[in-house]
Amino acid sequence: MKKIVLYMGVACLLFSVISFKQTDSKASEKSKEKGFKQIFDGKTLKNWDGDPTYWRVENGCIVGEITPATTLKRNQFIIYRADQPADFEFKAEFKIAKSGNTGVNYRSEELTPDLPFALKGYQADIDGANRYTGQNYEERARTTLAYRGEISTLNEQTDPELKNNLKTYSQRNNWTARKVTGSLGSSDSLVAFIKSEDWNEIHIIAKGNRLQHFVNGVLMSDVTDLDAVNGKKSGWLGMQVHVGPPMKVEYKNIRLKKL
Repeated sequence: MKKIVLYMGVACLLFSVISFKQTDSKASEKSKEKGFKQIFDGKTLKNWDGDPTYWRVENGCIVGEITPATTLKRNQFIIYRADQPADFEFKAEFKIAKSGNTGVNYRSEELTPDLPFALKGYQADIDGANRYTGQNYEERARTTLAYRGEISTLNEQTDPELKNNLKTYSQRNNWTARKVTGSLGSSDSLVAFIKSEDWNEIHIIAKGNRLQHFVNGVLMSDVTDLDAVNGKKSGWLGMQVHVGPPMKVEYKNIRLKKL
């Protein structure tokens, strides 16, 4: 009888420890998400603005798609219209076709009325082949600011005319007026953390002049922008469909936290 009571006591203790760990884990996950706000309701494009030829809601996702009948002549974005965040964290899950090319733009300016749904600004790059996923690419401006695996500092600029002549420092799709100050790992080693044609999470932290891109919790690029002539402190946020072959990208669980 004493043995049975002892076993029951041990079993209860183990159950309590497991329950505590599960509760603690859930509390920890909830704590990590503290302050984040869902900015996509999963059903409509309320607060989002894009060309319906390329963007729709399907199965709880914002879907961007190019078909043989709707090929693009230039990159198009769906833009979050409720805010132009400055310092923030952004998280979303994404899944992209192997042939696809997309990205999340932020602190961006809109090029209307000449180019509807075109954005110019920082981009957390994403592509289906995972050649660029995680890098920092500035759309329609300074080009690549940090390749995947790089910690970089963009040089201070004082000449306002540089804004009109970015080719001075942009060569082969790379901003040369920067210093690579550290490494997060090789691009090939980091790609192992990214799932092909499956769900991944993009996480952007933009605080002051520091811009960090994470994929599945792993830091992929880290930029400090000292260039006050070209850098941006706030602006539009949006997702991209890129010129190229037919493709499909899906975004869900889209959250924003203002810092």
